Amino acid sequence: MKLRESNLDKLGQRVFDVLIIGGGINGAVSAAALTARGAQVALIDKGDFAGFTSQESSNLVWGGIKYLESFDFRLVRKLCISRNRLIRAYPSSVREIRFFVTLAQNFRKGRFLLWCGTWLYWLFGNLFTRPPRLLSNADINREEPVVNTGESQGGVEYSDAYLVDNDARFVFNFVRNAINHGGIVANYVESTAAVRGADGLWTCTARDVIKGRSITIRAKVLINAAGPYVDAHNNMTGVSTEHRHVFSRGIHLIVDRITEKRAVLTFFADDGRLFFVIPMGPKSCIGTTDTREDKLPTFVRADDRRFVLENINKRLQLKKPLVEADIITERCGVRPLVVMKNSGTGRDADWTSLSRKHEIELDEKLHHISVFGGKLTDCLNVGEEITESVRRLGVSLPYIGHTWYGEPPDEVRDEFFHQARLMQLDELTSKASSEPLSTRLWRRYAESALRLLEDIRADPEMAEVLIAGTEYIRGELYHAARREMITKLDDFVRRRSKIAFIARKPEIRDSPGLFEACRILFGDEAEAKFVEYFDERPSHDVIRNSERPPHVLE
Repeated sequence: MKLRESNLDKLGQRVFDVLIIGGGINGAVSAAALTARGAQVALIDKGDFAGFTSQESSNLVWGGIKYLESFDFRLVRKLCISRNRLIRAYPSSVREIRFFVTLAQNFRKGRFLLWCGTWLYWLFGNLFTRPPRLLSNADINREEPVVNTGESQGGVEYSDAYLVDNDARFVFNFVRNAINHGGIVANYVESTAAVRGADGLWTCTARDVIKGRSITIRAKVLINAAGPYVDAHNNMTGVSTEHRHVFSRGIHLIVDRITEKRAVLTFFADDGRLFFVIPMGPKSCIGTTDTREDKLPTFVRADDRRFVLENINKRLQLKKPLVEADIITERCGVRPLVVMKNSGTGRDADWTSLSRKHEIELDEKLHHISVFGGKLTDCLNVGEEITESVRRLGVSLPYIGHTWYGEPPDEVRDEFFHQARLMQLDELTSKASSEPLSTRLWRRYAESALRLLEDIRADPEMAEVLIAGTEYIRGELYHAARREMITKLDDFVRRRSKIAFIARKPEIRDSPGLFEACRILFGDEAEAKFVEYFDERPSHDVIRNSERPPHVLE
């Protein structure tokens, strides 16, 4: 937590080129792009990074095949190319995956027409992925017998991509890149007021949510990337825009793995919306809903849960139907959908037809930028467009040609794996892990994984799994304490890691090693952070089992 405290002090000590409000995917890529090009950037979020919409996605990186039906070919082309860029730039984190689609007999489109659509989609993506396939019921029964084909006309198969780690982890890596390039970022810092003075500078009054401290931040340009709260922040600062948001609530349910097939089982739910069973390590993620939402934050409602369970049970042949007791955890978020303020999109409008496009609205007079909508697939475009908008406002970007995204060069990767082989690191891989330890460390930490190798050489206990039932080693917790600005236990189990997706809260609480993880992350505040997350004190046995000599890594 020292990194956060240091950054809180630095926020008030200089005039920044840019202040970004919001640490979701739009704010994170904006910070990463601008800092790499030489801008002095501050970023704050009233919660944790990726702590709202960006942590509630389906973990898919897809080109928007559904927009073919509305003939929005330009958007589909743009998203497909964006998906391809992400696969190329992050081969360890963003990988191609097959979508295995089953169509009901009474579906509004025939199987052959859908198959033609997938070929058009493939062409829009420059033939980058594996080609589509037409599936008969016999194909589906042979390749995925868990699918119920009793009322099916067959289906199709095509490719998109998915995140190997969770969405919030992917977002945080952009935040970390911004820090690496000199950005001053802090989570749990809320913007409470912002005005542009006669000197041409924005003065933002912010509050440290953890300790109540007031901070004044000054910047030449203000970027509002607050996700669903963009409109609220603009109203607070008196900024007028042509666009606004409407919201759709989407939920996912996490259950034990339904199938061993490494593909996204795809259906059309009773309301006509795409409906998925998505691989998530040892679990499956099912959903989603698409319900009009007017209030923030949102939460899972009983009818949402019932809708997902009814749809999945209808479309799969399970030994026992899924019930609420099978739900390990739930994800619930809002999709901020962009409309024009004068569009008349009201209660009776079909907001489900709205796309997940983004709009960047620039106010040159106020030196203010608002980022509306968007989706993870389009994040690199957002970073580039923000860079160009900031240049238009007169901010000097001396390293404009600098590459700001992607994994490190091949020679860095090769050096890491060479050292890992010499250390026989993969022989220490946890039984809970589905991949070699070296592969996982490289994907999550990139060049910083070389520091983890040094820690393991200095103390082999750093390679031991710390939290039983997971794949996280002790060295990762020390690494996270140093570099990942973990302020609450939820930041680690829900966003920097996938632990909260694969275990129920009581199982996490009782997991051997968790309290030691709290000690590493929070020091003397370990028990308070434990209570904050679980709303109960740790048992004597949990504390006693965590007592080991303190470990100091210089």
